[in-house]
Amino acid sequence: MDFKIYGASAGVDISIDKISDNSGIELYKLTAIYSEEQIPEQFRIRFSIPDVDTYSVWSPAERFDRHLGPNWRKRTTPSRLASWMPLHALVSADGKNRMTVALSDAKTPISIRSGVCEENANIDWEINFFTVKVAPLREYSTLIRIDTRNIVYYDSIYDVVSWWENDCGYTPAYVPEHAKLPMNSLWYSYHQALDVDDIVKECALSKAIGMDTVIIDDGWQTDDNSRGYAFCGDWEVTPSKIPDMKQFIDRIHETGMKAMLWFSVPYIGKHSKAFERFKDKLLDETGGGPNAFMAADPRYKEVRDYLIEIYARALKDWGLDGLKLDFIDAFALKGRSLEYDARRDYQSLEDAIDRLMTDVTSALREIDPEVLIEFRQSYVGPAIRKYGNMLRVADCPNDAICNRQDVINLRLTSGKTAVHSDMLMWHTEDTVESAALQFAQALYSVPQTSVKLASLPEDHKRMLAYYLSFWRENRDVLMNGKILAANPESAYSIVCAEKDDRSIFTCYTETVVDCRAYNETVAVNCSRLDSLIIKGALGKSYKVVNCMGETVAEGMIGQALAEVDVPLSGMVFVK
Repeated sequence: MDFKIYGASAGVDISIDKISDNSGIELYKLTAIYSEEQIPEQFRIRFSIPDVDTYSVWSPAERFDRHLGPNWRKRTTPSRLASWMPLHALVSADGKNRMTVALSDAKTPISIRSGVCEENANIDWEINFFTVKVAPLREYSTLIRIDTRNIVYYDSIYDVVSWWENDCGYTPAYVPEHAKLPMNSLWYSYHQALDVDDIVKECALSKAIGMDTVIIDDGWQTDDNSRGYAFCGDWEVTPSKIPDMKQFIDRIHETGMKAMLWFSVPYIGKHSKAFERFKDKLLDETGGGPNAFMAADPRYKEVRDYLIEIYARALKDWGLDGLKLDFIDAFALKGRSLEYDARRDYQSLEDAIDRLMTDVTSALREIDPEVLIEFRQSYVGPAIRKYGNMLRVADCPNDAICNRQDVINLRLTSGKTAVHSDMLMWHTEDTVESAALQFAQALYSVPQTSVKLASLPEDHKRMLAYYLSFWRENRDVLMNGKILAANPESAYSIVCAEKDDRSIFTCYTETVVDCRAYNETVAVNCSRLDSLIIKGALGKSYKVVNCMGETVAEGMIGQALAEVDVPLSGMVFVK
């Protein structure tokens, strides 16, 4: 590979050396040695490849537009410890890997970019280092992994994830069993208007149809329901909503549900007592009006100790089973936080976030080894997997396509860490088949639901109960099986989870289900067509159910290519 280096400041020696070349995977070591300790200036390396049989970009951060893009507006994957990951790939029209680039350093602020050069039909690549200011250093190094094997694109991504886990020091956290079971999350259903008695009733209904944990979201710490963060920082229960948190959690436990509680990790609002205490230890410049909130600076030990104590005390004193730790991608250097302060025991923000989250999870697991810890996009990469055991899709209310895409993106990059959907919600006046699409399109994740069960129409209740029971009965295949996801440029046209001789397909815009490799197959119709094409199942039996689990047809497959009527959000079982 012909690398060119741009933007390096005086007094730095940058070298790129090939250290291995093994069957289509090249490994390079980039080293930057500075003449004296200094805050490194951003620099970049560039290289080009012929644009031959490339069709789309795969990136965990390019979530909606996967076209190749021109080199004057490159497709970009940003990466730092608390946001995304250093992985960027080119994919052919038939779903094969054309080039996957990944770095061993998932902590330093970096971006990987690619785009088509219109002068010569090459694809120009660019890796930018130190895209955000970091602490002074004398030497920096990372490995650059370039995979050009002609394999299915998702296998190249799976191999990068394995490399991070086994060779780069990013050992994932232990995943408790309850992190892999359905949950009721209260954000969309209640927002900040929490009602203890109503929530306890909802927990009883949730447990009865197959949910095991409730997530109490924002609002428990403030009387203000304007959905801002100016009251964050003290993390004291507001008695007007929850008179006794321990008693509340005990009542939830009596329903059979576990309980998690939301915290916004970085935010300290102007209306908190903590703001006065930490106003000179904030990452943002103060200001922004009467309802302003800022991010605490974890480079101060006092800040880290304060946050750790809050979470540990909440877990222990209130009997919680887990925490939803939000917004850790909001830690960012700006304003006066760029200036040196000798009171900090860390000068690197990324190192300080790592220290904070390592110590938080250590303290929580010491109290409860089975503690549940949720993070959500964009804080989902290999470094985050060291701390959290639940990774959730970013908020996309009632948006089945977005939930589908991000679930699959997370499944491809998250190994055995429990991937959760964004909370499933829908309008009660929607048809039951349309409402079921919210669940069907997030089938390969642990489902989080956020609708008030008591207010659902009866057919919606039956649908949700059926889908939860189906998910639980088949979760070994859905969650432990290998994900095969076709046509990422089309928001994944058809997806399959396979394990041993079983498979579960979801058909979105592609409706041909190939059963030849499996003894048992289930196919879910998420398309707007009223039938699916079953391939390679001649002589097998089939049963069709609607979205409420009611049998609507059954028989034998009589052709090598058989058209089977399947209603929207319904399923066909072939064996």
